[in-house]
Amino acid sequence: MENVVFLAVLFAAACHAGWNALIKVGLDPLCTTTLISIGSAVVALVIVPFVGLPTLAAMPWLISSVAVHLFYFASLIESYRTGDLSQVYPIARGAAPLMTATATTIFVDERLSLVGWSGIFALVVGVLLLSARGGRDLAVVDRRAVGFALFTAITICAYSVVDGIGARASADPNTYSVWLFVGIALVMVPYALYRDGRDVVPAMRLYWRRGLAGGALQVLSYGIAIWAMTASPIAIVAALRETSVLFGAAIAVVVLKEPLLTIRIVAACMILCGLILIRVQ
Repeated sequence: MENVVFLAVLFAAACHAGWNALIKVGLDPLCTTTLISIGSAVVALVIVPFVGLPTLAAMPWLISSVAVHLFYFASLIESYRTGDLSQVYPIARGAAPLMTATATTIFVDERLSLVGWSGIFALVVGVLLLSARGGRDLAVVDRRAVGFALFTAITICAYSVVDGIGARASADPNTYSVWLFVGIALVMVPYALYRDGRDVVPAMRLYWRRGLAGGALQVLSYGIAIWAMTASPIAIVAALRETSVLFGAAIAVVVLKEPLLTIRIVAACMILCGLILIRVQ
């Protein structure tokens, strides 16, 4: 992996942690997620005149990804409604890289070296350690929150593989990304109105700035990742994105006032070891 791709994905990870933190702060997660989806679509539509329409070869992957993202956001919302950011976020993101690496090995025929697999494993262990004793009641594991977080991980694996293949099938990964964000908004808004239209509509009027900010972060975060998956193995990019948990943990401690535990410091060291192994693989 080239340095520019490596650093770009780390920057995307920071952006990802930022918009995920916005979901947890203030509004109901459904309202905020919908606002961010609308915001990302607005940002994407501004870019549309510069990228044009997606190719026919990319359309099946785009449609599939939009469908998977609807399940992803629905599950993520329920996770954040029942669990702390510092517990839910690492589980959701941490379980996905090994799933993705396995899926790309089987379906995309991407072969990673032993060093690459070791790096992904070390990163996953670190990510999962970050969630240790991270619930609202530190003596009790919130099974509902963990269940939704694990299902979220499955959807992350699914859309990573779909979008990696779709971006490669597209003539331009930027075009693919832009229309993906538009498509996600088109399904998220009806879903939100169906689930809780009375709260979502007023939130759209009052907090549209938050939606635009989160949408811009989302476009940067996943747009960079989709581009990176056309230049590097999908599993490696997907694993590097999970360093966002470090940024997420920092936000959880500093902004949300969640506890900083010794085990999370150990976890951060594991993630850094994984990063080094992934970089040299």
